[in-house]
Amino acid sequence: MLSLAARSGAFAPYLSATAYPVASQLKPLAPGVVLRANDVLLDLKKSFLCRESLSWQAARTGLAATTSINETLICKISVRYAHSDISVPDFSDYRRADVLDSKKSSQESSDSRRGFSYLLTGTTAIVTAYAAKAVVTQFVTSMSASADVLALSKIEIKLADIPEGKNMTFKWRGKPLFVRHRSQKEIDHEAGVSLTELRDPQHDLDRVKKPEWMIVIGVCTHLGCVPIANAGEYGGYYCPCHGSHYDASGRIRKGPAPYNLEVPYYEFHSDDLLVVG
Repeated sequence: MLSLAARSGAFAPYLSATAYPVASQLKPLAPGVVLRANDVLLDLKKSFLCRESLSWQAARTGLAATTSINETLICKISVRYAHSDISVPDFSDYRRADVLDSKKSSQESSDSRRGFSYLLTGTTAIVTAYAAKAVVTQFVTSMSASADVLALSKIEIKLADIPEGKNMTFKWRGKPLFVRHRSQKEIDHEAGVSLTELRDPQHDLDRVKKPEWMIVIGVCTHLGCVPIANAGEYGGYYCPCHGSHYDASGRIRKGPAPYNLEVPYYEFHSDDLLVVG
């Protein structure tokens, strides 16, 4: 039995140790050399030092340490030999036939393994792409206009009901729509305006399909107010909220508005029928 005694002092609460030395299974690289002696000094009357001769006093348990303040620290060490009959599990049922032979190089089965990896990766990518497409389609569809809104996306206007020089307001897609029947004097005046005088340069002929009909959305480009028709310093539209003045072509001429009134998409189905949208 191997015993170690030491003074612990005030460090006794922090001293604790456990050890399990395991005998090595490695064999020596070279056999030991035994020198032949002439006489062997051996007293057969004395018993050998073994567990039986020591009356079972040899170490049989793990390292145990007990101590207290100003007492000795006693350590006991025992050796446990590992078993040599440990069997390794057989995983042959879970391995592919190409890699069962441990003597073959892994390069010989690389093609089959690479093909399986490519197949799995491609399948995963296709499934992911279809799932992403379905999610995006569902998300975009939920934001599209409903059926009742699409039904009101177009409006038909009878132009014969609008006299010359007058402006009529219609509701289209929740916004006011100005349809103005311009006189020849207004057409000539707006066509003669120089583009250098305009904040948002745009010729009058670029804003109309027929010079006598001016179609704009009645929303001020400043803060979204609704202008008043046939008003302002230029005889077109006037926004009383912040003082933006537009001419008869819907172009900004004075005030804080930065852009001209928006011209929607429209078509003339006949000389008397206008379809907006």
